[in-house]
Amino acid sequence: MMPVLFPVGNYYFVGPRYFSDVRVFLLGTTVVFGLYWFSVITLTLAVRGVIRRYPDVLRATHRTLVMLAVVGLITIGLAVLDVFIYSLFPLLNVPFTWDAIRPILILGLIFDLCFCVALNVFYTYNQWHRDQTENEHLRQATLQHQLDSLKMKINPHFLFNSLTSLSSLIGEDQKQAEQFVDQLSKVYRYLLQANTHELVSLQTELDFVGQYSALLQTRYGPALRIALPTDPTFPDTQLPPLTLQLLIDNAIKHNVMSVTKPLSIHIEMLPNRRLLVRNTLQRKSVKMDLSQARLATLMAKYRQLGLEEIRVEETGTHFEVSLPLLRFTPPHNAP
Repeated sequence: MMPVLFPVGNYYFVGPRYFSDVRVFLLGTTVVFGLYWFSVITLTLAVRGVIRRYPDVLRATHRTLVMLAVVGLITIGLAVLDVFIYSLFPLLNVPFTWDAIRPILILGLIFDLCFCVALNVFYTYNQWHRDQTENEHLRQATLQHQLDSLKMKINPHFLFNSLTSLSSLIGEDQKQAEQFVDQLSKVYRYLLQANTHELVSLQTELDFVGQYSALLQTRYGPALRIALPTDPTFPDTQLPPLTLQLLIDNAIKHNVMSVTKPLSIHIEMLPNRRLLVRNTLQRKSVKMDLSQARLATLMAKYRQLGLEEIRVEETGTHFEVSLPLLRFTPPHNAP
């Protein structure tokens, strides 16, 4: 548009001399070029400032009105400035009068109205499309989390290994075998009920993890050590079900373990209402991408629930995951 705007604007200000006098043409082009880019930069900064102040897609009307007011005031100032700058050059012979300012001001305000409305429609649509995309990603992450939970429930490897451990226990220690069956039934009961709630109490999750850890330690023996908090600091908190099981499985899948080099997993409370899951880092030679995908799915689940971000940190010796805990809010009709 610049090749069209420059000569049209200068023809309005200077008249036919703009095309007949080379000196007037060069001076007028230089002046309009500088004023044009000064106006573009000023208006761009103003528009970005308004959008940054009112980014919410639900405040489109308010944002449009504020933008019109800000851009309109700037346009008035720019119209006066344009005519004043032109009047400083005697060669251009442009008087600094209201009659010269008025047409520019009217055209500028009409342009501002069209520009602000079109920009806000475009911005609102983009924001809506982005929100829809994020919601779709979160929906997919939720479905993936549900699928992972279902896989945990019907995991044939876990069931097969548990039955193998039970078979060996029956011949060695019948009392321990009975305890193992009791723990296995409680674990599967919890697994089957996990998807019925978005959140469970921390104590409920820790009770389940205690049963689950007992099954794992029966299988792995001294090669696996799992330490749970004995007295949770925040009993009135919640978290998504099966969160701790996922992190324990994540540690087992990623790391080697043996009697001489056991895998240690510690679950402990942090003072800032967070839960820390830390395991010794002794990686397997083959990376387990599936486990990383499950961890990413868990992080997406936390974002969907509006919780704080999960923090993941890896050092030379440990892998740590810090989980935010949600304070339990009783229903309004609770006694």
